[in-house]
Amino acid sequence: MPEHTTFLSYLIHMLPGGAELAKSFGPGVLTAAPPTWRSWEPPITALLLIVVIFLLGMRARARMLAVDESVTPESKLTVRTFFEIFLGYFYEMARDVMGPERAKKYFPIIGASSVFIFFSNVMGLIPGMPPPTSSLNITLGCALVVFVLFNAYGLYVNGLGYLKHMAGPWLGPIGIPLNILVFVIELISTCVRPVTLAVRLMLNMAVDHMLASIFLGMFAILLPVPVMFLGVIVILVQTLVFTLLTSIYISLATEHEEHHEPEPGGHPA
Repeated sequence: MPEHTTFLSYLIHMLPGGAELAKSFGPGVLTAAPPTWRSWEPPITALLLIVVIFLLGMRARARMLAVDESVTPESKLTVRTFFEIFLGYFYEMARDVMGPERAKKYFPIIGASSVFIFFSNVMGLIPGMPPPTSSLNITLGCALVVFVLFNAYGLYVNGLGYLKHMAGPWLGPIGIPLNILVFVIELISTCVRPVTLAVRLMLNMAVDHMLASIFLGMFAILLPVPVMFLGVIVILVQTLVFTLLTSIYISLATEHEEHHEPEPGGHPA
């Protein structure tokens, strides 16, 4: 059995030719070294998680489409009530950040991010299952999706005004150098956002999973319980931070023209 102790690693390693097949894919995305059976863990776990989330979502949707069950509150926690509470909380958060209209419009990406990040983090509490979010490849992929979408939303809503806003207020010909400087700073700040999103989430989950594994290996009874409790707090906080920042980035990208459009029969706001 390989040194890595996760159950998924063991299964991949035991596949006929699994290690050799992994190396045949060539250099990795973030490193020049070829991937190994260990590098298969995060993407395989993420794919399994997506399938599970899809099935749970279909089950919750079926329960909500049933008229009798959708209007009658359930007395216990079910898949439907869990998603209602979970997504309801993040919808309220998005509404506070960007208002009800934009929250309803952009909540699919916000809600999907919160569900995937939460369940990915939770998998770290299951013995033998590595959390996908402990891999920079997974967190960077999620962050890049958010990065592409909030910029696309900004360009769609504001057109070239989205880029113009990054240069700051027009100061006249004499202020062109300052506008260029502000644009460069804003551009760098925008491009850094996916990196900070990805690295923050990856480091927190990787360290949390490593500490839990160490304590579980040293003391298998009772002592890992408080460590796992702290892990639950880390899971909730990191899900909240990623989703909140996603909402803020989308809000900033889509609000510019709303603050500069003139009101009917009045002056610009």
